[in-house]
Formats: sequence, structure tokens, C-alpha cells
Amino acid sequence: MIIDYKKKQLNLKIVYYGPALSGKTTNLEFIHAHTTPERRSNLVSLRTAEDRTLFFDFLQLELGRISGLTPIIQLYTVPGQTYYQASRKVVLKGADGIVFVADSSRDRMLDNIVSWGDLRVHMRENQLSERTPIIVQLNKQDCENAMSEKEMCTLLHAWDRPVIGAVAVHGRGVLETIKTVCAET
Repeated sequence: MIIDYKKKQLNLKIVYYGPALSGKTTNLEFIHAHTTPERRSNLVSLRTAEDRTLFFDFLQLELGRISGLTPIIQLYTVPGQTYYQASRKVVLKGADGIVFVADSSRDRMLDNIVSWGDLRVHMRENQLSERTPIIVQLNKQDCENAMSEKEMCTLLHAWDRPVIGAVAVHGRGVLETIKTVCAET
């Protein structure tokens, strides 16, 4: 968290982390589409030729005032593909809060476990506190083979974190997730 007293701003960095195709960019696209233009920046995405996130997506939101300061929420996503390890570590640096977007599909559980482990390693390497808020969003809950919250939390060892079920493509759970991570931060 950075407080700029000159500009009277409170800057928060929230990073959406998770495996490839789990819905990180979809979350930001929904937030962007449902925030008034006066309160948000353009959504900036650096994409590959296959339309996948290359380095990050970025969206800045401006909220009301808190103790005379204007909160500026900077939302980032990391590339989910495992070969972008270095990019994920760089984007995570300095995060005030994290949303781990898990894919609820049973056949993607190993990807979730690997990504969760990478997150923990990158947090240590970036010297982020163990108390850094992490919200676990269980996305794609509408899939036929979606795992239950209990199963996923057990496999991820995430019982000590707030967990929110979501279907980001329809907006379900997206705003609840951003509100929760901001409140925890």
C-alpha cells in the first residue's frame, strides 16, 4: 500500500493469480464493463498471437474517499502458462492483496495445485508477508465436472483463506471477490 499525501491517494495493488485459462482476465473484463468510465482506466492487455496474456492485464479503479484519501485500486493479472514463471514473479512483487483464481473443473486440479505452489514460492521470493490477503475464487462452478469447495480447499490446503464460488463469464462472484480482497487489504 502506498499513500501519496501530495495527491491524497491510497494506492493498492491487487494481483489475480492462477493457472492458464482459469478466468483471471475474464474477471478484469467483467469489472471493467461494470464500472463507470469516470472511475476506471482503460483495460490494458499484452497478448500473444493466440490471444493469451503475455505479461499482464492492468485495470485501475478509483473509489470514493477514505479519511480524505482517494483509494486507487490497481488490478493486475499474471500469465497462467508455466513457462512465464519470471513474469508472474515480477507482476506479483509489491502486491497488497491476491486473488487466486482456480479452475473448478476436475481435470484442471493439478494445474491449480501447481499454480498455488508457485504462488507460495513467488510470495517468499518477493518477501511478501504470509499475512498478505489471499482470496480463493473457485471459478467455473457451472462446469459439469466442477469440484466442490470442500474438495478444492482440501487439495489446495486453503482452509484459512476466504473462498468465493464464481462463474466469471456470467459475472457471478466477480464483484464479491473484488470487494472481499479490498476489504481484507
